[in-house]
Amino acid sequence: MYAIVEIAGQQFKVEKDRKVYVHRLDAEEGSQVEFEKVLLMDNNGEVQVGTPQIEGVKVVAKVVKHLKGDKVIVFHKRRRNGYKKKRGHRQYLTQVLIEAIQS
Repeated sequence: MYAIVEIAGQQFKVEKDRKVYVHRLDAEEGSQVEFEKVLLMDNNGEVQVGTPQIEGVKVVAKVVKHLKGDKVIVFHKRRRNGYKKKRGHRQYLTQVLIEAIQS
């Protein structure tokens, strides 16, 4: 059983007991969160597709921890002009553990 859920503007495929990294959520570590924007649900071959979302289905998850992602280097250079610019970025993430898909 799996579901496609929209979390913080992005779509994720989630299953029970799977950890997912999402954009930073405003929730405390150890607290439960519910995601109600379920776009698709597959229950052992029986597929439900929402228009745009499925009513009455929600995903219950637990916030495991808040962290920062790997550093991404952004480097700009124009040759023969002496122009170089190097910047880095680390995305703030939240690790959530999917506890249940309730229909």
